[in-house]
Amino acid sequence: MADRVQEILSWYSSDNAGTKTNIARLLRHGKLAGTGKLVILPVDQGFEHGPARSFASNPGGYSPLYHFQLAIDAGCNAYAAPLGFLEAGASQYAGQIPLILKLNSHDTLHDEKDPMPSVTGSVNDALRLGCAAVGFTIYPGSSHCNTMYEQLREIAEDAKDCGLAVVVWSYPRGAGLSKEGETAIDVVAYAAQIAAQLGAHVIKVKLPTAHLEQVAAKKVYESTKIPIATLAERVKHVVQSAFDGRRIVIFSGGAKSEDAHVFDEARAIRDGGGFGSIIGRNSFQRPKAEAMKFLHTIMGIYSGEIQ
Repeated sequence: MADRVQEILSWYSSDNAGTKTNIARLLRHGKLAGTGKLVILPVDQGFEHGPARSFASNPGGYSPLYHFQLAIDAGCNAYAAPLGFLEAGASQYAGQIPLILKLNSHDTLHDEKDPMPSVTGSVNDALRLGCAAVGFTIYPGSSHCNTMYEQLREIAEDAKDCGLAVVVWSYPRGAGLSKEGETAIDVVAYAAQIAAQLGAHVIKVKLPTAHLEQVAAKKVYESTKIPIATLAERVKHVVQSAFDGRRIVIFSGGAKSEDAHVFDEARAIRDGGGFGSIIGRNSFQRPKAEAMKFLHTIMGIYSGEIQ
């Protein structure tokens, strides 16, 4: 096992052998195996955004099997999806790629300023499907956040008892936050800290802007002169906020955008000490050959083969 993987595993000293093995499975698979970097394909958008918005631009994506094969062929570290998509292909693709079962989901059929996802899968489902990890979304800032935190605490306890890793999507959102505040550096760093405190092994957050949302936090950022001018500096600060970099922090790819922009973001994540990306729409909303080239470029940036 690569020394970097051993170093990362040492951060999780309270976990049992099964959980450490599954964290290692994520870190030792695919084109980035052993580097300590991750590129994960997540496909929960069919539930979260609707099928047409998610798959009409590349109709192959309507099939769950398309995404298994894309993740495998591209050399991703793992594939993450809700229960239905994993059930549709987990047996056929057994053992070919680590799987992450997303245990809660939220739809967009009603406008909701304070979101509250439904629990749509279980730890037993993850074990039955041969998953390496479970995934769970929390919305710090939502009026329902305490319920989500309590759900996550129970799910994380069960998952760890069964030897699974825990991946937390930590997305600030709610009536108390401005739209700009959802990706403010102080808020994203706070969200990473909350996920770490709730026991996440892997934390997924959005890339932060230089905006400062909280009045009290803004005073501290300005008085202590925390560097946040560049994206790489902001990534470094978010990683620092997750136990001084002793938790794996990966960043959302967001909505489909220009390739050059995404590649520049990957460079900033790499240069800021981030652990990688979880890239869905920018991958599966394009023809497969183009998606493969795109993902391999991202992986090349993280491995250092591409500057």
